[in-house]
This record gives sequence, structure tokens and C-alpha cells, in this order.
Amino acid sequence: MKKQPLWTKDFLGISFISLFLFLVFYILLTTLPIYVLDELHGNETQVGLIVAVFLIAAVLCRPFTGKWIDTIGRKKILLSSVIIFSFASFLYAWTDSIPLLLGLRFLHGIGFGMATTATGAIIADIVPNERKGEGLGYYALFMNLAMVIGPFAGLTIIQITSFKLLFILCTVLAFFALLLSLIVRIPEASIPEETGHSTFSIGSFFEKNAISVSIVGGILALAYSGILSFISVYAKELGLFKAASFFFVVYAVAIVISRPFTGRWFDLYGENKIVYPSIILFAIGMIMLSQANSTFLFLFSAAIIGLGYGSLSPSLQTVAINNSAPSKRGLATSTFFTFFDSGIGIGSYALGVIAVYTNLSTLYLVLAGVVLLAFLAYYLLHGKKSNNQNMLHTEADISL
Repeated sequence: MKKQPLWTKDFLGISFISLFLFLVFYILLTTLPIYVLDELHGNETQVGLIVAVFLIAAVLCRPFTGKWIDTIGRKKILLSSVIIFSFASFLYAWTDSIPLLLGLRFLHGIGFGMATTATGAIIADIVPNERKGEGLGYYALFMNLAMVIGPFAGLTIIQITSFKLLFILCTVLAFFALLLSLIVRIPEASIPEETGHSTFSIGSFFEKNAISVSIVGGILALAYSGILSFISVYAKELGLFKAASFFFVVYAVAIVISRPFTGRWFDLYGENKIVYPSIILFAIGMIMLSQANSTFLFLFSAAIIGLGYGSLSPSLQTVAINNSAPSKRGLATSTFFTFFDSGIGIGSYALGVIAVYTNLSTLYLVLAGVVLLAFLAYYLLHGKKSNNQNMLHTEADISL
């Protein structure tokens, strides 16, 4: 049976929009800590707050966005969100105090949360059902590329020039995302008719079938927030600041090498065969990072974390979508990213507070334990049930 095409114009268009959005996200995520500490003379707690406010805004708007996507329409939500994102990107060059930066980060987070929820829901509709794991894996690869290019470009720019140029670059990238949003063709799902009354309920804003695996994603994101928020500061403490810009390069190379296999294995063998080994690799990578005392060990830990965590986010998102009805893909996507962003937001602020009283090496070791906690949570909330279902399918096949 011939496979349905994956690399269509629509798929590439939405993937590149995501690339530009996440480029801005990762450029700012890895450079704003330095900006706060060196330019605005803030402290580690304020660094965590700058990250947390952005993600709190994203979390607050995601449930509403998921509902709007499935009722108002994908194109309208995507366009409005990217306009907000682009406008906020433009304002960074004129933000010269921590209170102003906090307000801007909140606005930027709203645009980011809406836009990434929209692109996630759109791509779930575009990818053929029998290639969901593979398609969403490749879509996530564009985010991973942003994770490489963004920190590398951002940290390189602030080493050789100014933050002003950095903020101009972010504005240009956001404009590219807006331009693509205007011209890309977005297939609209059928919009349900109004029933004549509307009631407020948790089910209106969260997809219940996606919650269990989203909780696991949130725990893993909390652990990963320690890398996103403090890897540049940690590298500076170790005297490896130049290596910091290569951390995400090595991370993404590991993902690029593994992605063609992990997505297909997910579709062929099921989520457990990918998720369990990936969590273990993530924990090992965090332990190695906590003990890093050389450039080699620092970057080798990035490769192990890339092999582990790099496969987890798209895999868990695919599970969330597969567990939900096609008409609720927007809601399932927003549910997953709400928990994901909550993990990063809570983690960024809480770890910023903790980092004042301890060193980052100890912090990363503790976060390895959080990753192992996610292993147990996955088994109890989803993995055990998924394994039983696979066993039933196997027994049915044998009986036939």
C-alpha cells in the first residue's frame, strides 16, 4: 500500500513558521539571562522570573486558544497570534528595565502560546494518520533546529556585538513567520455548530484523554527548564562560556541523527519502545551534566540529553493527539503544551530561587531524579495501560 505524502507545501509552510517562532524563542531564552544580569543588573531570581512570566502567559492563553482553534478557525487564530508575537519582538530594543521587560515578556508569551498551539493543531491535521509519529517527529525537528541555531546565533552575537542587533534579528525572524502565515494554505477543520447555550467547564478547555500523558510531559519539562534557563550561566561558572553556544548544536545533531528512526519506530512498535529508553537517557545525560568539568563532558552530556529528551516531546505529543478525537486535536494540542509550558515556567522560577542557595551542579543532579520520577509517572498513568493494549492486540493476531 502506497504511503500518503508527508512533505507537502502545507507541511513545509507550517514547519517553517514554527522554525521562525522558535528561533526567536530560543535566541531570547538563552541570552536574556545574560541581559538581565549584565545589562539590567538583576539577579538569578529575576532571571527565572523573566522566563517564567513568558511561559505563564503562554499557559494562560493555551486552553482558550485550543477552544478557539476548533470553533473560530485555524487561519484566523494563527494570523492574530503571529501579529502579537511580531509586535512584541519589535519592542525589545526599547525595553531597558526589568519591570518593562516583565510586561513585554507577558505579551510575547501570549503571542507565542497562541501561535504554537495553532501550528501544532494544524500540523496534526496535515500529517496522514498512519504517519503521525513520523510526521510530528519531523515537525519537531524544525523546533530542534531552532534550538541549535537560536542559542548559537544569540550567544555569538552578544559576544561580538550588541543586544540591540540581537533584538533587530528577532524582529526580522518574527516578520518572516508573519509573512508565511499570510500566504500558507491552511486546511480548516469543520467548525461545530453552536448548541444555543454555552457552559463553562474544565472539559471545554482541556482534552481529558490527553491529560495523563501531558502530566508526564510537564514533569519532564520542569527538569528541562534547568537547561533552558541556566545552561549559559552554568557554562560561565565552569569557565566554559564559549562551549555554551555549542551545547544545543551537539544536542540537535544527536536529534537529527536519531529522528529518522525514532519516528518510524514509534509508528511500528508503539510509544513505550521509545519513551522508556528516552527517559533513561535523559536522566543519564543530566547526571553527566552535573559532573561536567571539561568541554568534552559538557558537550557529551548534550548529546545524551538530545537522544533522550529530544525524542520525548514529539512522542508524548503524538500520544496526546492519538488518544483524542480528530475534532479535538486543537484542544489536545493546547492541553499538552499547557502542561509542558507549566513545567518549564514553574521550573524556571523555582530553580531560579533555589539557585541562589546552591550551585547549579547540585541542581542538575537533583533534576536527574525528577526525570526518573517522570519514568514512574509515565508507567502509572499511561505506559502500563498501553502495554496491556499491545499485548491484547498481539494475542488477537496470534488467534487469527
